[in-house]
Amino acid sequence: MTAEASSSWTGGFILSVAGLLLTLRHPALTVRFLIKLGYLPNLATPETYHEMLLWRKIVDRNPLFVTLTDKLAAKAHIRSACPELAVPRTLWSGRDPADIPLDLLAGDVIVKTNHGCAMNIFVANGTPNRGLMITKARHWLRKIYGRRDGEWAYWPVVPTVFVEERLALSGARIATDIKVHVCGGVVTHAWVEDKAAARSLLLDRDANPLPGRDPDYPREDQAVPVNTQLLNYVRQAISIAPVIAGNLDYIRIDFLVTDNCLYGGEIVVYPGAGYGTTTNPAFAGEIERLWRLDQSAFLRRQHKGAVRLYADALRARCRERQQESLT
Repeated sequence: MTAEASSSWTGGFILSVAGLLLTLRHPALTVRFLIKLGYLPNLATPETYHEMLLWRKIVDRNPLFVTLTDKLAAKAHIRSACPELAVPRTLWSGRDPADIPLDLLAGDVIVKTNHGCAMNIFVANGTPNRGLMITKARHWLRKIYGRRDGEWAYWPVVPTVFVEERLALSGARIATDIKVHVCGGVVTHAWVEDKAAARSLLLDRDANPLPGRDPDYPREDQAVPVNTQLLNYVRQAISIAPVIAGNLDYIRIDFLVTDNCLYGGEIVVYPGAGYGTTTNPAFAGEIERLWRLDQSAFLRRQHKGAVRLYADALRARCRERQQESLT
């Protein structure tokens, strides 16, 4: 056996053992992945989009992810990276929703917490009832978000409630959201949502519409109509997203759409909690082609002991894949 073949065999053995140990250490996430996506994940050497998101959850503990999942800290990150991009104003923040000034709740605002998703209360003309709002927000503040799906970056975030201005989004006219996926500074594609009209649209990095639907809006007649203003916004988002993403191996940058302005929204470390799907294989395929695990925080660090053996073997596997992609 040649030295190269011996090294390859050793690396393969290390990765196989690592895969077994990671599966034994995370049985609940492995089973949940199987139920959601229909196949057993390769935890040590991920190849598919969903496997790479699961690997990020259990292996790549990048401290920056905590900042980006914190909705308040993410706003500061966006403002620092792209000062010219508008961001919804934070009108108040604190640890107890009972301390929210009464005058803020008399107008149209959104009460949110910073440490999870789908924790939003839309306030208009003094409703909902302040007592109910306080009760709901306090319940959210006690919750550790993302535990079931292993989204660890939410867990260290200090739970905070805040009041944000409520934008007049262009639902049913242009869209409400533009979501741009970025791998190592390269945009893979953009996803447009119009939550008001229950429509969506997938576009490539040049803002060309692509076929394909998502589980939220599965019918082909639920495609967002293309118009000049929408494409201008998408091109703007595509140009800005890599600036916000920096050198991260993979991230999703979300924008909010109004009639007159594009706003920075959120930064998403685990899109769809790691289980999101579409009917267009190009969606995941382009991310898989461009997402380089050797650019992850885990493989950029130096490790010791058994973890070093695994990291070295995975780096070698990443180099092999890069060479294969060039041939």
